[in-house]
Amino acid sequence: MPTRETFERIRFLRPIAHRILLPELWRFHRRSVPRGVALGVIVGVMIPVAQTVVAALLALPSRANVPVAALTTFITNPLTTPPIWVAAYWIGSWMLKVDPVSDRVESEAMGWLQWLLSNAAPATALGLVVISAVGAAIGYLIASFGWRWWIGRKWKRRAFRQHTAV
Repeated sequence: MPTRETFERIRFLRPIAHRILLPELWRFHRRSVPRGVALGVIVGVMIPVAQTVVAALLALPSRANVPVAALTTFITNPLTTPPIWVAAYWIGSWMLKVDPVSDRVESEAMGWLQWLLSNAAPATALGLVVISAVGAAIGYLIASFGWRWWIGRKWKRRAFRQHTAV
């Protein structure tokens, strides 16, 4: 996970370091953490490569927590990506009313061009958009309610300690 010190040492980032190293982007608080989770889920599902870097850069204008956004991109990994893509294809096929069986590519020789021209590419793309949007919304809500629950517990403990100390 990237730290502030890591970004401070990167020479080509020095012109924008004042923007990247803003303390509110690295502090954990109730608004930036859910934003970071939502952003990380969107970037993790939609972008296949360099997810951590893209999430960290997109965290700047959205005022999301940079470490949380970068860490949440790991929701997609070599084990979870194939099921996500298959689910995206099925969701997109269902939404576009495309017959999934007829879109199978018969041989490897037909390649990516035929796949892109078939109904499979738009169905998969639409499915990825839907999965990332729903996942981001769910992640935002879970992080937001989880944060609220955690802080509530801390306040209850503090009140209990103060009440028993008196």
